[in-house]
Amino acid sequence: MDLDLIRRLSQPHTSKVVLCVLDGLGGLPGSRGRTELEEADTKNLDRLAEAGSLGRTYPVGPGIAPGSGPGHMALFGYDPLVFDIGRGALEGTGIGFKLGPNDIAARGNLCTLGPDGLITDRRAGRLATERTAEVCARLREIKLPGVETFVEPVQDQRFLLVLRGEGLSDQLVETDPQHEGMAPIIATATAPEGERTAALVQQWVKAAEAMLKDDVPANGLLLRGWSPRPEIPPFPELWKLRAAAITVYPMYRGVAELCGMTPIPGAHTYAEEIALLKEHWDEYDFFFLHYKYADSAGEDGDFRRKQDAISAFDELLPQIVDLKPNVLIVTGDHSTPATMASHSWHTVPLLIWGDNVRADDMHQFSETLSRNGELGTLLAKDMMPVAMAHAGRLARYGA
Repeated sequence: MDLDLIRRLSQPHTSKVVLCVLDGLGGLPGSRGRTELEEADTKNLDRLAEAGSLGRTYPVGPGIAPGSGPGHMALFGYDPLVFDIGRGALEGTGIGFKLGPNDIAARGNLCTLGPDGLITDRRAGRLATERTAEVCARLREIKLPGVETFVEPVQDQRFLLVLRGEGLSDQLVETDPQHEGMAPIIATATAPEGERTAALVQQWVKAAEAMLKDDVPANGLLLRGWSPRPEIPPFPELWKLRAAAITVYPMYRGVAELCGMTPIPGAHTYAEEIALLKEHWDEYDFFFLHYKYADSAGEDGDFRRKQDAISAFDELLPQIVDLKPNVLIVTGDHSTPATMASHSWHTVPLLIWGDNVRADDMHQFSETLSRNGELGTLLAKDMMPVAMAHAGRLARYGA
């Protein structure tokens, strides 16, 4: 998508647009030959599919398995290969940490290491946030020469590490191999300008590991997504609308806020997200609503739990439809098949329902039928112009 073209064509309108992102939505067939989405009870999604248009997206490109940051940036209409935001900046913004011009940030996971130093659980049993906060308080005691360090809890086993000082670089190797059964990676530099920073990170990690070595299940840590604060053209200015983000997990609040959306805090469950959507309905034109639980189950390799999470989303979907949005989009930021227990490169189902929709003859929201839908197969970054056109928010191009 050409952002300059969008600036020229976008126009104010009274229409309301809701983007529901089921994190990790796409899947692969299980033992019965159907995906988690196809096994789920999706009577409400299927009703929308009958009246709407289906398609599928590549989050970044064919064969590329994206992180959540690139996946969401693409859904918001930004080319994820141009606007490459590290996980650290997303986590920091999501918890309200204001990154400065001399900061670099990393997203951390507390993890479990075996006696041989290999990772046995990348998430330390999904440690409670309160316990992670206690660990962070101890990690703040670690000092580094010439830089300030900040260690903040995020959610569950996740934490934020920020280094602040002159001449720091994000040109570092991540220490998270993203697989169990492997040792944490040493944070080496990927370019000469990163060598000093890499040495500082190695010093910090060594001190942290010594501090945590007896604290099973959180006796290790992993760092990834080194990043400074990015510069992004604001979403509300591009599309000439008021945009809000409703999320439970801080990272997704962070990516939305970096794009200029207004975060609406206070949700701890999906039901509370919908309650906030209703409460603030008249204040905004565009709502991004994030639903995490399908992805969490997929990453844990739990096919049935992912299926049930999709069913739970579907159960409350009528409350969103009853608000009468002009355009409702349901999709995912990437696929997380439970059979793989990880993000994957597979396409993601896409549903657009509402005004000006040319309905196809698909009767179910599924991976199988999405491949034959009206919308075809898109790069995810091209989805937003399609949605905004349905909402009457794009003017005609040319005479």
